[in-house]
Amino acid sequence: MGRLHLRVQPGARRTGWTGWFGDLPKLAVAAPPVNGAANEMVVAAVAELAGVPRRAVRIVGGAAARTKRLEIDGVGDDELAARLGGALGER
Repeated sequence: MGRLHLRVQPGARRTGWTGWFGDLPKLAVAAPPVNGAANEMVVAAVAELAGVPRRAVRIVGGAAARTKRLEIDGVGDDELAARLGGALGER
């Protein structure tokens, strides 16, 4: 199981990985933070990055905050870090 801490920017023009917020990867999502819409887009984007189905991604901390903690089944921390580095550039 992989774990990921990230920073989310809801209400962006488009959804995508935008860089780094300090040591955290930053993900912009087009959905507003209303009724869980932004969280659903976060789950979808992380699942796509990790190459797993959406049901394998869970928000385990920060559901109502911009800094979120996620757990991803079916991918390890090293593989997740490599995929994230490919999407954002190595840190």
